[in-house]
Amino acid sequence: MAGRRARTGRGWDAGPPRAGDATGTPQPRRGRRGRAAEPDPGEAPAPPRDEAELAREICLRQLATRPRTRAELAGALARRGISEETAERVLDRYDEVGIVDDAAFARAWVSSRHNGRGLARRALANELRQKGVDGEVAGAALDGLDEETEAETARVLVDRKLRTARGEPDAVFRRLVGMLARKGYPAGVAIGAVKDALAAQSAEAAEFAEHIDADALADAENDLDARRHD
Repeated sequence: MAGRRARTGRGWDAGPPRAGDATGTPQPRRGRRGRAAEPDPGEAPAPPRDEAELAREICLRQLATRPRTRAELAGALARRGISEETAERVLDRYDEVGIVDDAAFARAWVSSRHNGRGLARRALANELRQKGVDGEVAGAALDGLDEETEAETARVLVDRKLRTARGEPDAVFRRLVGMLARKGYPAGVAIGAVKDALAAQSAEAAEFAEHIDADALADAENDLDARRHD
């Protein structure tokens, strides 16, 4: 019948062979959406990856976002199941070639966090400790941040906040001292910086500042801080 496909011994003729099947040889069946069939279960699995290679890959991914301390990289390797022996070997090599350098990390951290956030030595020392930096290495990095520099930075922070501060002088005084304390400034530095800034702000603030005994307040704050850590 015209327009109808001729019937063959294997059913309705589906037309010419599909592309890639010039001989008409049956091709492997594909799943839905043309996905290839599952591999033969008897096929040999791919060889396992070398652990040291995987460790290096993990470290490089960590270092791609920001510099890391040796302790941070060791923690990342441990979480991924890398053996301690392999981790030590990879990290020792990174130490040798300067990819991991805790001393350089500490110096850069101190400079960045002090200049960018106004953090004082105490806060910076705590952050470096959390990063796993050795105490001696951290101390060397903090040596460049002396008391005079801390006092100057504290005054800059206070002056900046005073531009928008509202309220009575005593309330402003407490807020500003608290702000500096949270950034790690010793009580004497914080109180002195706020007192000097208030004295230069206005007649009312200067009168309030005159009655502030910075030394007595600093001693009281230090005593309170010591009791908290007992």
